[in-house]
Amino acid sequence: MSMPASRPTSRLSVLARPGRALRYRTVDLVTIAMLGVAVGVVFWGWTQLYHLLSTGLAVAFPPATGLLGGAWLLGGVLGGLIVRKPGAALLTEVVAASVEALLGTGWGFSAVVSGVVQGAAVEVVLAVFLYRRFGAGVAILAGAVAGASGAVYEWAVYYQDWAWGFRLAYLGCFALSGALLAGVGGHALVRALARTGALDAFGPGRDLADRADADRADADRAR
Repeated sequence: MSMPASRPTSRLSVLARPGRALRYRTVDLVTIAMLGVAVGVVFWGWTQLYHLLSTGLAVAFPPATGLLGGAWLLGGVLGGLIVRKPGAALLTEVVAASVEALLGTGWGFSAVVSGVVQGAAVEVVLAVFLYRRFGAGVAILAGAVAGASGAVYEWAVYYQDWAWGFRLAYLGCFALSGALLAGVGGHALVRALARTGALDAFGPGRDLADRADADRADADRAR
């Protein structure tokens, strides 16, 4: 997947103008839309797989179906890690959920509501770190919190008759899945995209360039 190109901005200039750094550029909005559509197609495909895998899990231990939920959190984590501005995670997740709903999954508009809940949870985590930290730990935490939030929403919508033991087990499974599939997986995907040069206009691309510059400086000093 190729992101729209834009002139890279140095980290020093971003730090010098923090307010401007949080303003949306056209490339940010276009990327959110493209990313949301692409992830929405992934969501739809994952839903087909979920219907196949969840049947056996539901028979063995119903809360274990939460282990499959993390893939639906990927949009928010990717949008937040790439664009790095307030609202990007929420917008990306909602666009992805809307595309999934339009393609048809059997859940209808509730998929969009889930997207709002889960994308907002990612935003909360990024806001705690003031939209300044986007490492693996933050990505994993964001995925876990989004999974926990999604589980609480589904308690009210789908699992009202579950005992608290089942509900808490489902929350733990969903949070674990979010941490691994959306957190670890999303962070790895962003790094892979950055290495291709597709994210040169965004924070991950600048981070990669900064590390390369630091490595070259270290090598020069070692000579």
